[in-house]
Amino acid sequence: MKISIEHLTKAFPSRNKKGDPVIAVNDMTIEIPSGKLVGLLGPSGCGKSTTLFMLSGLENPTAGRIMFDDEDVTTLAPERRGIGLVFQNYALYPHMTVEQNIMFPLTNMRVPKEEAKARALDAARLVQIEDLMARKPSELSGGQQQRVAIARALVKMPNVLLLDEPLSNLDARLRLQTREEIKRIQRETGITTVFVTHDQEEAMSICDIMVVMKLGIVQQIGEPQHIYDDPNNLFVANFLGTPPINVFKGKAEGGNVYIGSQAVMKKVKVPVKKLHEAEDGTVTEETTNEIISDQELYVGIRPEGFIYDEKGVLTLNVDHIEVMGRDKSVVCEHESSTKPTVRCILDSDVALPDSDKFSFNLKPNKVFLFNAETEERIL
Repeated sequence: MKISIEHLTKAFPSRNKKGDPVIAVNDMTIEIPSGKLVGLLGPSGCGKSTTLFMLSGLENPTAGRIMFDDEDVTTLAPERRGIGLVFQNYALYPHMTVEQNIMFPLTNMRVPKEEAKARALDAARLVQIEDLMARKPSELSGGQQQRVAIARALVKMPNVLLLDEPLSNLDARLRLQTREEIKRIQRETGITTVFVTHDQEEAMSICDIMVVMKLGIVQQIGEPQHIYDDPNNLFVANFLGTPPINVFKGKAEGGNVYIGSQAVMKKVKVPVKKLHEAEDGTVTEETTNEIISDQELYVGIRPEGFIYDEKGVLTLNVDHIEVMGRDKSVVCEHESSTKPTVRCILDSDVALPDSDKFSFNLKPNKVFLFNAETEERIL
């Protein structure tokens, strides 16, 4: 089922009676293709859970509308939307067995008992907990409880599955295992799934499409790898990546880009948009590549974007080297860095001298330039 979100806004009243409303989601317009797993990603307070609750019907939008295929569900009650919802805390009934928990939605729907039992068993098999049907939630691990919650959501055969931070209560090993299970289940069922998380590694590993949000505003939509390789702005570049991107204060001068006193890029051309008005009054937009104008910049360099070279364009002060098996992480410092350290990831077989300073060349596709004021990407 395709989900269309059109100019969706949610404003909550201010805690201070005289204050302005709190805009949790601000004019969101996105389309979620049928059968895809889409991640809403962003820091706490960015509006991702509020968006999920509006999709489910648990929150009413202040403005905008939500379409499931061609049906407007904006004001439709949750039970009439054909959704399955899995909360962060699982919300299992402690006095019920696993089977009874999974069957609960079907019991409310007055599905005959034998049919409900058969459907509950099918859902349990899908999430691989069919051997646990007689247990109570207190007898299950966190990962098993999570699977019960997912089975309970799936047993209704929903058109849309909504997952709100479903892995946040699991330890690292279970998180990895369960996110792989969620991806498998989504592929096997083909259900359109919306997955809320603040963990970018989690989102990049299982989502077909990511929606990166900040303060209620969508910053970028696309396939995870595309967003990583082609971020719209400094926030997105900073939010995605482990280790995170290195950011330096820099400047463009005479067509070259400098970090400190070193020209790390020369004769740099950037896309420039210009409007042209024809004699008949029509206006067209043309993009040309022109030498970058003199300006203050942020220069972002992915950790894997460094190439060790004793005659390289950027010199860094070495703090220490971490050998990680398949690669080396060179932890450095630079006076222009916006962060305490600069991290450079090199292949483990790269020979490095015993020195307190290393020089590097840069991989062009791993270097991004951002306007210092707007933080929008310019290259």
